[in-house]
Amino acid sequence: MRYSFRNANVRKASLISAAATMIATIVTAASSGAAAEGKAPVAAPAELSPALSGFGQNAVDTQPLPNALSGEAPADAAPQISAESLQAMVAAQPVSDDLSPEMKCLASAIYYESRSESLPGQLAVGRVIVNRARSGRFPSSYCGVVYQPSQFSFVHGAHGGINARLWRNAVAIAQIAHDGSWQSEAEGALYFHAARVSPGWRLHKVTRIDNHIFYR
Repeated sequence: MRYSFRNANVRKASLISAAATMIATIVTAASSGAAAEGKAPVAAPAELSPALSGFGQNAVDTQPLPNALSGEAPADAAPQISAESLQAMVAAQPVSDDLSPEMKCLASAIYYESRSESLPGQLAVGRVIVNRARSGRFPSSYCGVVYQPSQFSFVHGAHGGINARLWRNAVAIAQIAHDGSWQSEAEGALYFHAARVSPGWRLHKVTRIDNHIFYR
């Protein structure tokens, strides 16, 4: 009797384990990519890149955020730079190696989501994050927006080394997006997805820039 009872427990444990594995697989599949509504549960982040280490889903505001809709910058923002083009503004932007956690979140999202895009495309991605943080419909910090479940899939995977030039551009674009010092072609957008996919969102399309389509 003890042998049969033990076998029954083993079989029961095996069934429970198999069910748990199936559920985990479904959840992981549902949470991949950048979802519009953020309703799907998401797995715990894997090893983060150096740019993202040191903070996570419980990050809080550490600096004032600009009014993304009006372009108003915080009182302690860097002096505004006048430039004839976005490229010139990025080149003139002072870039610090000592970024606050909030600006690191913003720059990291720009880098990993759009480093291969044009500067206007990178700015549009940055402004989506700024817009979300000021909208009242999303977390009120850049880190909160980036780490909101099912929004930015890059936070869940390990990454290789960082290209110094592209990272410098991302940091400069993050500061410009934060200050609202250059008008984005996708101003007002709250969502974007890669042009290669068709998620069927019932949202107002703002524009397409390079390989991303932006919506509000």
